[in-house]
Amino acid sequence: MKGRTIILDHIDTVEAAACLVDGKLDDILIDHDDSPRTGAIFRAICDRPIKGQGGMMLRLPDGESAFLRQGKGLRPGQPLLVQVTGYSEAGKAVPVTDRVLFKSRYAIVTPGKPGLNISRQITDEETRDALLAIAHEVFNSPHGLILRSSCDGADEGEIAEDILAMLALADAVLADAEGAAPEALTEGDGPHTLAWREWAGTADVVTDAGAFEQHGVCDQLAQLGGALVPLGDGTMYVEPTRALVAVDVNTGNDTSPAAALKANLAAARALPRALRLRGLAGQITVDFVSMSKAHRKQVEQSLRASFRADPIETSLVGWTPMGLFELQRKRERAPFPHALLKDI
Repeated sequence: MKGRTIILDHIDTVEAAACLVDGKLDDILIDHDDSPRTGAIFRAICDRPIKGQGGMMLRLPDGESAFLRQGKGLRPGQPLLVQVTGYSEAGKAVPVTDRVLFKSRYAIVTPGKPGLNISRQITDEETRDALLAIAHEVFNSPHGLILRSSCDGADEGEIAEDILAMLALADAVLADAEGAAPEALTEGDGPHTLAWREWAGTADVVTDAGAFEQHGVCDQLAQLGGALVPLGDGTMYVEPTRALVAVDVNTGNDTSPAAALKANLAAARALPRALRLRGLAGQITVDFVSMSKAHRKQVEQSLRASFRADPIETSLVGWTPMGLFELQRKRERAPFPHALLKDI
């Protein structure tokens, strides 16, 4: 199977979406119900400030709590429009922001941030001018508007419809911002909608029931139950703990002088996909095979190139005195639900 294939299906009754590149699983989105979806919008009620951190604890519906990192100027009891920014672990508050965005495949509406912007990835001036014309024709609002890179080559009518849909949603949600009780105003996008929104570009889309089984997705998902990630040049083990994600790289049976560098470069290329498929984030510590400091620079350059193409924000912190490499990754997704493997 050559090219890019997007498969929308279910695992048992759980909605899921898979992206295959040349038949190899490149990304997986699986719904979860133990935490609000990333992107969900709430009218929250300010509860109590967190001294020393400058944040504010908020009350959400159904007794849940949220944490807003910047709580300056807020008072307890004040209603506030917030948006979920990531997955919350069990026992922890839901991370939220008060900079609410309304994001779709082609358009992002930004309340409180006026202005019209077009993705820098669109460099053709004629295309940019055409997109500006569409925006000026349909977008009459004090909100801001960002046209995404997926607009390049898209149907003008679909772009206009997307802008109007996001504008209508923004106005409807903002109209419900005031109230005495916490309330869910949007539920966030599920895997199928997220796939449509984020996996833009040329791809075959398959929506048949049982497509995961037919296209080998189930077999590849079953491999996520273990820590081993085969590299070809060596092996890598990815193991989450309560405190961090530990990654161990080995050369395997290769005893050649270049074995360490080959295994480390292979691990650097494979790490973003391994973390993405497993839904792992937070603090990540990589124990590369011992190598010279000159080779460290090559490995770090490979890591930066690999994560530059990854959709999840990841900061490369650097080397520790003991020769480990540390990363910090945003918790946008829930960890892969291993309990579903019994249904595969």
